[in-house]
Amino acid sequence: MKFSKGDKVAVLDDAIRGVVVSVDKAKVIIEDELGFELTYEERHLVKIAKDQSELSKFSDINNPLLRAKTQPEKKKNYQIKKNKKEGTVPPMEVDLHIQNLVKSTRGMQNFDMLTIQLDTAKHKLEFAIRKRIPRIVFIHGVGEGVLQKELHYLLGRYPVKISEGSYLKYGKGATEVYIIQSRG
Repeated sequence: MKFSKGDKVAVLDDAIRGVVVSVDKAKVIIEDELGFELTYEERHLVKIAKDQSELSKFSDINNPLLRAKTQPEKKKNYQIKKNKKEGTVPPMEVDLHIQNLVKSTRGMQNFDMLTIQLDTAKHKLEFAIRKRIPRIVFIHGVGEGVLQKELHYLLGRYPVKISEGSYLKYGKGATEVYIIQSRG
């Protein structure tokens, strides 16, 4: 490719542009955008016929490929499948196992442990009623059934509906309580 004085050129393997100042046999001297004179072989230069900014002035704005790249993508509306139980709050879980309520049971009688467990259940139930928590699961374990019987007796004094807790989640040792909210 032949270059002449005044041609706009770019260097092939570098981000340098400039204007040809002089041409000597196979060597071309250019002045870059910062005003430095640099010498290159002809094979390392490319003539810039039109500047990119000039080309963009005349580009076809109605070109579908250009329009697709410049316009933002429309967001797809995905519908989330609603669960049957959507809107239901997960139940509050209260574990009444004595080792979860006190640091040590050393020196405690069975009556003392049962009293602590029932007091905990009473306080948690009253808290749930005040805070309008609709469901509580009391995890009491299987054992001899003393705690379960006493818990059911305690729950009988409150506006609640009692059922067995989920067998899959808690086994046989849980009681689920639905609090009946007063409309006042």
